[in-house]
Amino acid sequence: MSADGAQHQPVRNLLDKLKESTKDRDSLTFGAVMDAVGRNSFASLMLVIGLIMMVPGPADIPGVPTLLGGIVILLAVQMLMNRDHVWIPSWVERRELKSETIKKMIAWLRKPAQWIDSIARPRLSWLINRGSISVLDLAAIAIALSTPFLEFIPMSANVAGVAIAAFGLAILARDGLIAAVSVVTTIGLFSLVIYQLS
Repeated sequence: MSADGAQHQPVRNLLDKLKESTKDRDSLTFGAVMDAVGRNSFASLMLVIGLIMMVPGPADIPGVPTLLGGIVILLAVQMLMNRDHVWIPSWVERRELKSETIKKMIAWLRKPAQWIDSIARPRLSWLINRGSISVLDLAAIAIALSTPFLEFIPMSANVAGVAIAAFGLAILARDGLIAAVSVVTTIGLFSLVIYQLS
């Protein structure tokens, strides 16, 4: 595949890298996931975390949305600081996921990935600049801070995953439209949380 073709298939490329990293392993640490995706690719890691939260199952395990939310905060803060490489605490890097769980997640995401990659492309590029990326980072932090509450609202963590994945995808694909949709999704999510908690 050409470099250009790979660039326009960001979700499928990430799934392929994750699947490759599970070979001959019973489990996979988050550090290994970072190595597979690329430790200098904040957007890719944000996309991976969003995809994990989107899938029914992982996001329903108590404590997992909050843990993933904490990682999102670390990534977003480092993006705001314009760091070149991702830093994650060693205890987070050592957290493990069963390879079988990852493979099931990848299989579940294959069809949505084809659709997502078919619509993600460079457009409305004026919406993807340093200022707007900072807005996306702040929105991601806001969602991540809400994850402890989302654990009590059915399916809301999955919606949060959609928004977080959209942040990463928008930056990777330089897609201003997806960036705008992700902000709208964030507003809708917080409206849901406020309604449920009121």
